[in-house]
Amino acid sequence: MAEQYDLLVLGSGPGGYVAAIRAAQLGLKTAIVERELLGGICLNWGCIPTKALLRSAEILHYMQNAGSYGLKAAGIEADIDAVVKRSRGVAKQLNQGVTHLMKKHKIAVHMGTGKLVAPGKLEVKGDKGTETLTAKHIIVATGARARDLPFAPADGKRIWTYRHALVPPDMPKKLLVIGSGAIGIEFASFYKDMGAEVTVVEMLDRLVPVEDADVSAFLEKALKKQGMTILTGAGVEELKATANGVAAKIKTKDGKVQQGDYSHAIVAIGIVPNTEDIGLEALGVKTTRGHIDTDGLCRTNVQGLWAIGDVTAPPWLAHKASHEGVIAAEAIAAALGNKDVHPHAMDARNIPGCTYCRPQIASVGLTEAKAKELGHEVKAGTFPFIGNGKAIALGEAEGFTKTVFDAKTGELLGAHMIGAEVTEMIQGYTIGKTAELVEDDFIATVFPHPTISETMHEAVLAAFGRALHI
Repeated sequence: MAEQYDLLVLGSGPGGYVAAIRAAQLGLKTAIVERELLGGICLNWGCIPTKALLRSAEILHYMQNAGSYGLKAAGIEADIDAVVKRSRGVAKQLNQGVTHLMKKHKIAVHMGTGKLVAPGKLEVKGDKGTETLTAKHIIVATGARARDLPFAPADGKRIWTYRHALVPPDMPKKLLVIGSGAIGIEFASFYKDMGAEVTVVEMLDRLVPVEDADVSAFLEKALKKQGMTILTGAGVEELKATANGVAAKIKTKDGKVQQGDYSHAIVAIGIVPNTEDIGLEALGVKTTRGHIDTDGLCRTNVQGLWAIGDVTAPPWLAHKASHEGVIAAEAIAAALGNKDVHPHAMDARNIPGCTYCRPQIASVGLTEAKAKELGHEVKAGTFPFIGNGKAIALGEAEGFTKTVFDAKTGELLGAHMIGAEVTEMIQGYTIGKTAELVEDDFIATVFPHPTISETMHEAVLAAFGRALHI
């Protein structure tokens, strides 16, 4: 007889496992189905191990520049194998942590490949054979994978996706990075700090094109200063792996095609949702470009079927998936009769984005250009890190904080930051946006001194002509 649950979660990434935990907290009999590793891509092959690599590169950078801090350090060099080993150890530790959380919350774990075979019914094929699970509700949280170049699929030897770049068979000497979104720029930054010669190719007219134009311009200048080659408005027309490297033909913005030889290439041109072969078509689930369509509470068009994370609409971020997991779990609990939960719809405008290159990038809400395009009368303010005492003391004076307000209402429309530790600071603006604070609330807030967060206060003041330190 099939095992009956209140909720089945297909996929155990940061969306799936969080949804399962929240459902269990609400008293629902819950199970999770995972085909590979608990924690999914983010924890095992994405966000977490990437940050571990970047931390090693950051420390290497500081050690190699010890003289700037009045220190002496000799014989500093990177051991790529040891760096990767540490990164994998971090991922393993967190995978074990998720395993513990499943046991703590009495969530059943079924290891295998799951497929929807009917409303409320999931078939799982694993090492123990095939089993059928049934549930009142099912959440699809199958995530996504890297998109290949159609004419040059990754081979893991010379042409890599992010997954190959996390466990390189050898250290690149001359690296081509195709795509300048968060993944591409983070790996470009890591391998440059580790000693590789790096070229970044971006099809659009600026780096990190989802960010504010001022951030893009600052990042390009900073990366060029570090020695990277940046080609924007350019496209890779041909990419061929050879015995010793990769041969590329790149069409630059002037229309000319240049030949380049590299030791390795990383393809970071987006993602493909994992929606194939999980039974969506048979159930009539609506999708857009492969991604499952959902409403604000993560419901699909099929009764009792929900979807969260990268398998749905953008932004494709781990913290968005986790938040959706909580929303969906609470909405399911409410549907099953729990009157104490009050799920709220997701508001994508309040989801922050972070890129952990050097310098770091963080943002939330509308860019200045987008705000104007939507018809807002805008007041924007920018404060440079060079005007901040803590940033200067840290030797991290490159960067700025920018705020975008509605001139009529004082609403914070967006905030954009580039520089040291901005990925930790952006949450201040995110809370402000979620709480619908206006400029007077930020101006009246006392920021501790000396901190880089003072640039956040000054950027608000600057938007209204009141900056104190510039």
